This record gives sequence, structure tokens and C-alpha cells, in this order.
Amino acid sequence: MEQEYMKRAIALSKLGMGYTNPNPLVGAVIVKDSRIIGEGYHAYYGGAHAEINAFENAKEDVRGAVLYVTLEPCSHYGKTPPCAEAIVEKGISKVVIGMKDPNPLVAGKGIDILKNNEIEVITGVLEEEITKVNEIFIHYITTGTPFCILKTAMTLDGKIAAKTGDSKWITGEASRKYVHQLRHRVAAIMVGIGTVLEDDPWLTTRLDEKSGQDPVRVVVDTYARTPPEAKVCNVHSKAKTMIAVTEKADQYRLEVLRLKGAEVLVTPVKDGKVDLAYLMKALGERGIDSILLEGGSVLNYSALDKGIVNKIMAFIAPKIIGGTCAKTPVGGEGKSYVKDAFVLKDMTVRSFGRDMMIEGYVDV
Repeated sequence: MEQEYMKRAIALSKLGMGYTNPNPLVGAVIVKDSRIIGEGYHAYYGGAHAEINAFENAKEDVRGAVLYVTLEPCSHYGKTPPCAEAIVEKGISKVVIGMKDPNPLVAGKGIDILKNNEIEVITGVLEEEITKVNEIFIHYITTGTPFCILKTAMTLDGKIAAKTGDSKWITGEASRKYVHQLRHRVAAIMVGIGTVLEDDPWLTTRLDEKSGQDPVRVVVDTYARTPPEAKVCNVHSKAKTMIAVTEKADQYRLEVLRLKGAEVLVTPVKDGKVDLAYLMKALGERGIDSILLEGGSVLNYSALDKGIVNKIMAFIAPKIIGGTCAKTPVGGEGKSYVKDAFVLKDMTVRSFGRDMMIEGYVDV
């Protein structure tokens, strides 16, 4: 039954998607006499942790019960007091942990507190699945930079638009709905200036069944060419717009963008463009733990070439457009030899209506 209770804790943890960044997704289940008597999850950043919510929702005294939690209980004072100490105070007899916390502030210290107070501890239950759920948090807490997902949508012959530039719509409704779920999940969405000038997107989250969280909008714009009337500068959203420029950008244009409410982030020049590695570090320092990269072909290649992409989600529609001049998902300079191609690993395939989505991780 250990795995069944942990599966329930994992399902609870996913309810926090889009609300806990840059904290992890955590679920907890309290079991006594083979009955679930309490459940909880980390619902939003700054809020009570999963264990505390489970205690508060318990139907009866938890003393002597078993606690199932997806992530090692914290041992330090942050936004909330240490959960490990609360577990000891509540008289829990056994704690089953999905995975140890990769956060250097915790890193086994929570487990030590439990064991030092004679609480039985079991670790590693469904660890692989929990690692997948928390891949964003794990990457961010260990590197300090955002986990970057490159999303593309193309036809069967590899086109992201017709020769005229028309791209609505390459994929079907089911695929587009899932992409908005991704936008809700991540902290930021990033595009290049070409996308802003050609498509003038809102870059917001639109979900039918609930109001989604808008990601921070990041525009990679070497010369600050973003028009002040662009939708990204005029959208009504709690999430801000950031324009990443270089020292080459015109100061007057920067001031205009600031007056529109955008945060301007000046980066060094790298190969004549925004230094993407510097940008990732700067975004991480601002608490942005994840990015959905919906760039055009040039930005997509630059991101891959500079090694900032962690995962690729390629949606493929059963359509053929053709056209030598029609754009492909990844452009730029390109590799000279096949042996130097970017390679994916741990790939999975899913269907969304008539579309197919291939997901994989960049092999480094």
C-alpha cells in the first residue's frame, strides 16, 4: 500500500502547479489504522507546506500515524517554520518520503531531525515519478537558472508557417489548449523580437475551465525594437513584461519601454545578440525558475546553440504546407555536420487530437 498512498500524495502535489514557483510541488497523506485521515499539498508560494496542511485537515488525532510525503520535510526557517519539527511535535511514528530534497539548505537535514527523534523513515518510494514532477524545482535549486522548455508546432513536412507567414493554426485545439496549461505551469514565457513584430502575441494563459496564471513575458530584443503599442506592453495582467536588450539598444527607446511598465534588462553583447547565458542567470536571480520558449526559428537555434534548453516539446500536425521559403522550427546558422546535431534522450510520444507531440530532453 505504500505506493498507493504515495501515488495519492503525488496527485495532490500536482494541484499546486502554476502557483508554487519557485518552490517545489509537494503532497502529503496521513494514514492511521490503514485509513487516510488527512491530506494536504503546497498550494501557493509563501503558503503552508503540504505536511502542515495535512495536519490541519486531519479528521482525528494524528499521533502514532504514518505520514507519506513526496519530498523530504524542510528543516530550516524560510517563509514558514520547519516541517520536520512540526512532524516531531505531532507525534508521527513513521514518515515515508518520495525523494530527498536537493535544496542545499535541507539535503538530508530534515531526515536527520526525524531519525534523531526516533521516527522511522523510509525514502525513495516512487522517486523517479516524483523527480519528473519536480524537474523544474530540481534544476533551478541546483543551478540557479530556469528550466527551459522549447516548444515548437510544425507540420508533417517541418513548417511552422506558410510562405506568406500565415501560421494560424498549425496544430489543433487540443494541442493549443495543452500549451496554455504549460503557460500556467511555468514562471515565464520567452519569445524573440521577430515574433513580436510579426505576430504581436499577448503571451497570456487562457484556460476554459479556470483562470490560469499568466507567466512573466520575456522578449529577447537586442536593439529594443519592441513597439510601445505591442500587446506585450499593453496587456492587463499581474505578470510583468521584461525586455532583454543589449548595450547597443537606443536609450530613448529603453525609456519609452520603461514608461510603458516593462522591466528592461540590459545584457552584454554575445555574437552580436543578447547573451542568453547571462539572461538565464539574471532571470534565475529574479526567482524565475522555468521558461517556456516559444521563439521563432532564429531564437530557437540560438537557445540550443548556447545550451540553455533542457527539454523540447515538438507538436506535429498531420498537414503538409511545402514551400522552400516556408520557415522551419529551428533556423539560424545551423550545424555543418550531422554528427554535431542536437540529440534528444528519454523521449515520449503523446497524442492531442490528430496531432502528435514528441517530448525529450537535450542530451548534453
